[in-house]
Amino acid sequence: MSRKFYSDDIRRIEVNARFLGLSELQMMESAGRAIADYVSGRFKPCRAAVYCGLGGNGGDGLVAARYLASRGFDVKVVLVGHPDRISHRSTRENWLLVSRLTTVDVYLASDSLSIPRIEAEIYIDALLGVGVKGEVKPPISEAIKMLNDMKGFKLSIDVPSGLDSDTGEILGCAVQADTTLTIHGVKPGLELRPDYAGEIAVVDVGIPYETELYTGPGDLKVTIKPRRVKSHKGDYGRVLVIGGSEVFTGAPTLTALAAFTVGVDLVVVAAPEVTGLVISSYTPNLIVAKLPGSHLKESHLAPLREWINRCDSIAIGPGLGLSEETIAAVPLIVYEVIETGKPIVIDADALKVLPRDSKLKGLAVLTPHEGEFRILTGVTLPDKLRDKGRIVNEWAERFEAVILLKGPIDIVSDGKRVKYNFTGNPAMTVGGTGDVLTGLIAGFLAQGSPPFDASLASAFLNGAAGDLAVESKPYIVATDLLDHIKTVINYVLNDEIEQLSSKILSRKDLRRIIREIEG
Repeated sequence: MSRKFYSDDIRRIEVNARFLGLSELQMMESAGRAIADYVSGRFKPCRAAVYCGLGGNGGDGLVAARYLASRGFDVKVVLVGHPDRISHRSTRENWLLVSRLTTVDVYLASDSLSIPRIEAEIYIDALLGVGVKGEVKPPISEAIKMLNDMKGFKLSIDVPSGLDSDTGEILGCAVQADTTLTIHGVKPGLELRPDYAGEIAVVDVGIPYETELYTGPGDLKVTIKPRRVKSHKGDYGRVLVIGGSEVFTGAPTLTALAAFTVGVDLVVVAAPEVTGLVISSYTPNLIVAKLPGSHLKESHLAPLREWINRCDSIAIGPGLGLSEETIAAVPLIVYEVIETGKPIVIDADALKVLPRDSKLKGLAVLTPHEGEFRILTGVTLPDKLRDKGRIVNEWAERFEAVILLKGPIDIVSDGKRVKYNFTGNPAMTVGGTGDVLTGLIAGFLAQGSPPFDASLASAFLNGAAGDLAVESKPYIVATDLLDHIKTVINYVLNDEIEQLSSKILSRKDLRRIIREIEG
């Protein structure tokens, strides 16, 4: 059975492709040409009407129209909406190009009354693409109804406009296509509604496999939770960090501060009393729950239970130490969290005492480096990256958890899928960078991201922040990552993917990195 691509998968892949150097314009050109190849391979030159929306799907239609015109088709393009409202850069460029051609007749339909009824043998639906949610509104809805009334052959690009590509739901109205040419892979909604999708064919637009094998800014983009106007305290998650001991105060603090950088509203650090007093002195931004004594122990489970119930995700391990009482307490606390159904990140000392027969019900992320992985599993990992990935995948399946193996190239697996992250650099061997990573994962989990997605986004983000940090200094400390995390997020939120790529990838040679790792 072929893999299904949900709308988030497509967004992730397209952004990762841009990060690797495949531009939006290139992908749009490939898609439009593939559509034209299909049409010109099936039909002799005839009348073709292309109804385009203002997004990327409309841009694919504009490219297809240009190619069909060059092959002798009598092409008419209808832009449904005002050209000034084209938000997609590549669509805007293709609109400017097509509007200058004399071989294509162009019609503007800025409202429902101005949509022309064009007689043609072929109708190409390029109105709406994947990821559309909510009922389709005029003038797009009127264009859909008009297309459905036409007698000619109807071809939809990627997904019939008005069909939810993930669920198959009809969003008020949808194009009833004879054929849907879907880009890169089949969307689940197409197979659920063959009465709308018609014949389904996949169009290859040259998106490389590496966009799915390696993490990238696309993994971050689909994970960041946008802020709504009507937001309230707590809407963006509460994180509980359980860590610290009489020796280690910095680790849980770094974890907590990192959670704030990805937008959570509240972070609570539960730490032994003396440690908690020190943490309180670092910053007023943290809530510190002070636990009696100098280290974590079983008797703390009762006060922790209240905080576990009040928070949306938990991180345990940073700076805990390995006193006998702590070793006994950690599994009890982990199982308590799992029984509540809350997601948890298990890191550092907590990993060293987690029983090997633990079943974590898909709620946990484990973040070992290779030494901690050996303690956790009893397995020494091989040198070859793919062999490491296979073993990490096996143990993720056993634990029923996500494992994020930290290293020169991170490996992330949920027991079904394996992805690799190549952001980061040797300067990040400094203490505390792993604690920052734990905080990022906990922050995304608190906002509702699945553990695998939260881990992918965090691995990329943590490493990318480290890559930006070493631009200005040869040696860094963990706190240097915090401001750079925000910078990376801004690049992604502002859709400055190519700029981020030039900052990070211009100094990386992935083939050389892998050769050095594998000896």
